[in-house]
Amino acid sequence: MLVQRLTQQLGKPTHTVWGWMVKKFLETNGFLEASAVKLCDIQPENVVLELGFGPGLGLQEAVRRLTQPAGKLYGRDISEYMYNVASEKLRAEIQTGKVNLFWGSVDQIPLEDRVVDRVYHCNCYFFWPDLRAGCGEIRRVMKPGALMVTALQKLIATGLLKGTKWQPEPYMEALLETGFVNVRMEDQRIDGETFQATFASAKDVCSLNCRVLPALLA
Repeated sequence: MLVQRLTQQLGKPTHTVWGWMVKKFLETNGFLEASAVKLCDIQPENVVLELGFGPGLGLQEAVRRLTQPAGKLYGRDISEYMYNVASEKLRAEIQTGKVNLFWGSVDQIPLEDRVVDRVYHCNCYFFWPDLRAGCGEIRRVMKPGALMVTALQKLIATGLLKGTKWQPEPYMEALLETGFVNVRMEDQRIDGETFQATFASAKDVCSLNCRVLPALLA
């Protein structure tokens, strides 16, 4: 019963004792967020999106790298509680317009098409109600050639997420089906901590047109 309750709260923390416990747990787990940000190779002028940002540790890591005026950081989380926690933590950055946070599901991201350079998320894709819909929506907001990094703590997945489809294969398949390329998974070790990272790039439609148009005109 305890594991089941924790699993539910990890997927969508609420403003309860259980949600507070999950928040405290996530706040001790900042290495994964920091590692995902590092692997994204965020540039100072990039537009970046984090999904499932939780208490905002990854947001804090990412916004420090966005030193140019064009650099923007967006976040989307399904938990109203986590949205409120992170909004308070990044209040100054939100007030300047550098950071914008949204409360809601991954399959409805309030951004225009092809605006994001980097996407990252940690330990959350297995909570999405529809993998294909979520991946398709992320692909919609990414620029052609943009990079997404997914970080997964396998130990946590096998111990706390029983009953969820945490295995990366269905997720990677959904990425390929929705227009991602160069999808690969790697074991990573950063600062003595190990985890799995999945990399995926948004398909470059322009390069496809460059191959097709000359053939049509020949």
